[in-house]
Amino acid sequence: MTEPPIRERKRARNARKADDDPSEQSSKSPKAEQGSSTTIFYVVGAAFVGLVIYLFPEFVKTLLEPWIEFSEPTLPGYNPNLITDFSADVPKRDAIVEAFKHAWLAYERDAMGDDEYHPISQKGTNLTAAGGIGYTVIDSMDTMILMGLTEETARAREWVANNLSFERDANFNTFETTIRVLGGLLSTYHLSKNDNLYLEKALELTNRMMPVFSTKTGLPLSNINLGQKIGVGDADNNNLVSTAEVATLQLEFKYLSSVSDDDTYWKAVERVMQLINSNHPTPRLASIFMNPDNGQFVTSDIRLGSRGDSFYEYLLKQYLQTSRTEDIYRQMYEESMEAIHQHLVKTSMTSHLIYTSELIPERGPDGDMTWRLTPKQDHLVCFLGGSLMLGAVTTGALVDKVSVPPKHDELSPTGRRDWKTGVELIHTCMETHNTATGLAPEIVHFRIPSDKMDMGGIAPNDWYIKGARPGAYPPLDARYILRPETIESLFIAYRLTADKRYRDSGWKIFQAIEKHCRIETGGYASVINVDELPVRHEDKMETFMMSETLKYLFLLFSDASVIPLTDYVFNTEAHPLPVFVPSIRTGFA
Repeated sequence: MTEPPIRERKRARNARKADDDPSEQSSKSPKAEQGSSTTIFYVVGAAFVGLVIYLFPEFVKTLLEPWIEFSEPTLPGYNPNLITDFSADVPKRDAIVEAFKHAWLAYERDAMGDDEYHPISQKGTNLTAAGGIGYTVIDSMDTMILMGLTEETARAREWVANNLSFERDANFNTFETTIRVLGGLLSTYHLSKNDNLYLEKALELTNRMMPVFSTKTGLPLSNINLGQKIGVGDADNNNLVSTAEVATLQLEFKYLSSVSDDDTYWKAVERVMQLINSNHPTPRLASIFMNPDNGQFVTSDIRLGSRGDSFYEYLLKQYLQTSRTEDIYRQMYEESMEAIHQHLVKTSMTSHLIYTSELIPERGPDGDMTWRLTPKQDHLVCFLGGSLMLGAVTTGALVDKVSVPPKHDELSPTGRRDWKTGVELIHTCMETHNTATGLAPEIVHFRIPSDKMDMGGIAPNDWYIKGARPGAYPPLDARYILRPETIESLFIAYRLTADKRYRDSGWKIFQAIEKHCRIETGGYASVINVDELPVRHEDKMETFMMSETLKYLFLLFSDASVIPLTDYVFNTEAHPLPVFVPSIRTGFA
């Protein structure tokens, strides 16, 4: 008998297989109908269980907890076993008080009343030939009060009462005068329990400064001649104004309006913010210069360092200062943080450190404008870590009272994002203290794949000081000028977490300052190169050493009842101003 063709043999085998395999039988069979019913039953059952879980998640979790261990999502740095302890570290706190006295008593001995102090030459100087306006005295007074230095405070008050004069026929920077002198007077007024001497001086100074707002748009000019009461433009920058400088007067002027019951000052600075809001670019990243004649942003660098930093800082603080009643500032802040995350936040090559870049405008041969991303981060940017964490538990909170440290489900998705970035930025800023001195440089650059850096085979993995080479005179980027920004963030982070590592980091910085910046005859001096031993000094002690650096260190090691973050905002010179509810109609759409 001849074999059937191959095709016929396959057909026969397939027919026998169908007879043996139920899965190949007709869908009309009873077994198939039974399987279909079972599938429907399981689908309906799963849907019902899913609905119950969706509607009653906590009830289901309670039922299953004896058999299943649930793992809650946590935020970076969250430790469920952390004991929340905000008691003072008295020995470290007192060591910082002694450091302040070492700085202040030297200044008082050699330069009382002068604007600036030079500890190596043991002399003072003023900002103008017409005389000074007590920069160092007023900038330091609220720190003395907080530290309980009553004798030093009394002597400083006597100087203010008898010697402080604003009758100076010379130009003073509007921004610096506001944050250091006006802010210092107002904070001292509050902490001295409303000593009218300081309020009277604050009103006199501000009334002398008001002509800076007499521009076509209300954007304040960069300088004020206090004696002539005339606003003066910045000739070095073609009379443009700095975005950070015009947007960093608000906390001081608003608080002055509140305590003086005069809304003139409030309206002047609120008009600035209204103009910025109406002219803001999309995305909300502010270039560092504006034109006071038309109120427009000028094409210029976009950065979170100098001339940009405190614009972003004061968006959040304006919202918090007035008890969160001015929602426009929350909106502006959230839009800005979204833009920063989208365009400026980057990650380093090797250690995956979070850092912020700058955008530099460049015009091509065809006239088109492009933006070059530069991996440069100023020490000034280190305020942002703590600011983001504070914003996360306020603008990003889903509950009225956030835990310490916050729990994952207490924050919105943007709040969790900001918290994470804030924690990691503080870590990055601490990494920049990994230098020969333990002090961070003024500016760092981060490695990017396109930099093609070799440096003789010793190129850094993540960040470096641009232009710093062995044997070469150090660039300005290599300096440490007693800046407070990292310590500021450590203070805020500690208050929001109670995590001891933030105190440990602050103590390391303080020890490095003591070792490398302290001048034995009195005072502290800047370091020319943080990566050079033995150190060389610049003969200058910035006023923010006593106003900010030592104040934030003192608060870091004090108990949390001293200037609680719920009741105060700090101006950008670390002068604490109380939160209040406005008594006048405020805000704008």
